Parts: sequence; C-alpha cells; structure tokens
Amino acid sequence: MSALIHGIFDSHAHYDDARFDEDRDALLSSLPGKGVCGIIDIGCDLESSRKAVALAEKYPYVWAAVGYHPEQAALRTDEGVAELRQLLSHPKVVAIGEIGLDYYWPEPDHETQKRVLIEQLKLARELQKPVILHVRDASEDALTILKAHPVRGVMHCFSGSPETAREALKLGLYIGFTGVLTFKNARKPVEACAAVPLDRLLLETDCPYMAPTPYRGQRCWSPMIEQTAARAAEIKGVSTQELVNAARENTLSLFQITLP
Repeated sequence: MSALIHGIFDSHAHYDDARFDEDRDALLSSLPGKGVCGIIDIGCDLESSRKAVALAEKYPYVWAAVGYHPEQAALRTDEGVAELRQLLSHPKVVAIGEIGLDYYWPEPDHETQKRVLIEQLKLARELQKPVILHVRDASEDALTILKAHPVRGVMHCFSGSPETAREALKLGLYIGFTGVLTFKNARKPVEACAAVPLDRLLLETDCPYMAPTPYRGQRCWSPMIEQTAARAAEIKGVSTQELVNAARENTLSLFQITLP
C-alpha cells in the first residue's frame, strides 16, 4: 500500500464488525496517516446501526448509515423503525443502508425482503436521504421496485452485468466497486466498471470482507482500497490518484458530506 495515494474515501465499511474488536481504535486512528480521509460505516440492523453512529461520533472522518439489511429483514419491528428514524436525525448519519434484496439464501422470504425494502425507500424519500443498496441475485425485482420508488443512492459492491449497471445509472444511482474488481474471474464487474462514467463511480472496501488481490483471504481494511482504485483506474484509462479523487468527490456529493 503506497503512501503516495491520498484523499481516499471508503464509502462502505463495517468497522463495527466483531472482527475489529481487538484493534478497532488503533486501526481507525491510523487511517489519516495512510491516505484515508473519510469512511462511511454501514449498519445492517439496529445493533450495528447504533455502533456505526457511535463510531461516527468518536471520529471526525467517520460517518454512518443505518438500516435493515435484507438478510435481517425478519428482525424489523415498529419499535426498530422508530429508532431508525431517530438515528437518521443525527447530523453524522448520511444514508439509509444497507438495504435491498438478497435472494442467495432462502430466508428471509422474498416478500418480507421486498416489504422491508419498500418501507425504507419510502422513509428515504420522506427524509430526503440517499440509500445504500445491497442487491444479490435479485436485480430484476430490485430495479422494478426502484423504478416505482425512485431515490438517490448507490448500488454497493456491484458485481452484476454492465446491462444492470446501465439500468441503475438510468435511475440516477451511483455504482460502488470493491476488491471483487481485482479478482481473476471478475469479468462482469470489470465490464460494468468500463460502462460506468467516472462521475458515477464510488470506491469501497466492504471491510472486513472482500479484500482485494493480493490480500484475498485476509481481513480487509480501508487502505487496501488502493488496489481496487488501481484496477478501476486501469479500466477507465486514468491514473490511480485521478480515480481516487473522482470517487471521493462523487461520495461527498451523493451523501452531502463536508470533510473536516
């Protein structure tokens, strides 16, 4: 990881994850010295959303998103939604997420996932917040719902086809790329990256998951985003620093963030 690349904004991280319990503060405190200027920590349920907000309160360069991940859709309660609404009033909570549809596993059932997604999309429209979308094996249903409930936001950890990316772009969405872009078998993400304009592309780690090559199998963290940026820059025909700069400005614009 090079100290020469600077101004990295990791638009999707999970530093609230238990895999960071032993050294979370040390890692987060070290990030400004490693070229990272900002992070959005993403909630997946009420507990992780609360933790994300706590991290955002502690570190000036961390912001938070709160919401019910599709795999946690069955945990949705009226009291939980009321608390999410309260968390969304926090000045450092910049988005609802991650939310979406995930048909990879049989549970929660598809109808429950759709219902919870639509509820959160309506909340995003009401509160004028962007959304962070997790969509796996469910692109058709997700796009149908998003056409009916248009919002600002990003398709995170994109690994779909360029056709799906173009449909998302038509809806005004941004596209987020992780370390998957660096994998040897990453044909579709590479083709999708080529199809996404530079002004609609975000960089993310999804840490502790999705460590890029050559770190596959290790716990991911924000400085590793440089590998993803370098691959995206190669695909787009720009320098790594230009790619990092564009992705950062896109992130700041989408989430209406002002850096300290």
